[in-house]
Amino acid sequence: MQILITGANGLLGQKLVELIPNHGHVLIATSKGANRNQKGHYTYAQLDITDRDAVLNCIEEHKPQVIINTAGMTNVDQCESEKEACTKLNVDAVAYLAEACSLNNVHLVHLSTDFIFDGEDGPYDENAQPNPLSFYGSSKLDGEKVLLSSDIKWSIARTVLVYGIVRQMSRSNIILWVKESLENEKHLKIVDDQWRTPTLAEDLAIGCLLIAEKSAEGVYNISGKDLLTPYDMALMTAEHFGLDASLITKADSTTFTQPAKRPAKTGFILDKAKQTLGYDPRSFKEGLAELGRQLALYS
Repeated sequence: MQILITGANGLLGQKLVELIPNHGHVLIATSKGANRNQKGHYTYAQLDITDRDAVLNCIEEHKPQVIINTAGMTNVDQCESEKEACTKLNVDAVAYLAEACSLNNVHLVHLSTDFIFDGEDGPYDENAQPNPLSFYGSSKLDGEKVLLSSDIKWSIARTVLVYGIVRQMSRSNIILWVKESLENEKHLKIVDDQWRTPTLAEDLAIGCLLIAEKSAEGVYNISGKDLLTPYDMALMTAEHFGLDASLITKADSTTFTQPAKRPAKTGFILDKAKQTLGYDPRSFKEGLAELGRQLALYS
């Protein structure tokens, strides 16, 4: 199978660059800017997915069977302050990809988020009614609607709070931030009134590949399986890495002033992905162990 991925320089993108060729598939990795993935057998092409002509030309040139769209603006507060840029990446670019897929008979696998929900009734299954609280959530829901109204073969992989590490990272994540802060003996206030199912980047990559390999259409929840608060995650991170958990203080979300509103309780029910795809994510403890193993290799 010939698979093209967008956002190859991001955390999920780099995990897919490692994974896809190892499963016998031909990979075309695309991203904006120079390639951060120096190893592996694949083709790399620079691509700005907000440029319609560039998208159409790239897909016409490489003619993949599947596109996995990992690119997008995911900084929730940045989306709130940079709405135009957010819309270009999270909505308009999806329309360009869908157009290219329609012209070339390509299956589009698109990444979405738990932030399309309001957090009133989590954890959610694939049929739950979206009600985003932030511009980021609204933009991702609008991206989903692009696919729903298209004539292409499509899949949506919704995920939650992705964590992991690669050699060149453009931004951190909660686990690495907690670890580094505690190593520097910083006191942390972590919220205990929000719930998520944190997702190891490797598991998300496997879920996306399973969708592609099985030509599975529709919406799939692809996340971790443990429902935890950020405070829980911080304590477990401290325990795993042998750091001082007494530096962590429990707080509620009203303590913090953030531009974008966060849903209180999301998390995903994974029954569909488990039964249809054979998706089997690691526990959060197992994810921490994998992260620790990789950190040891990178140090």
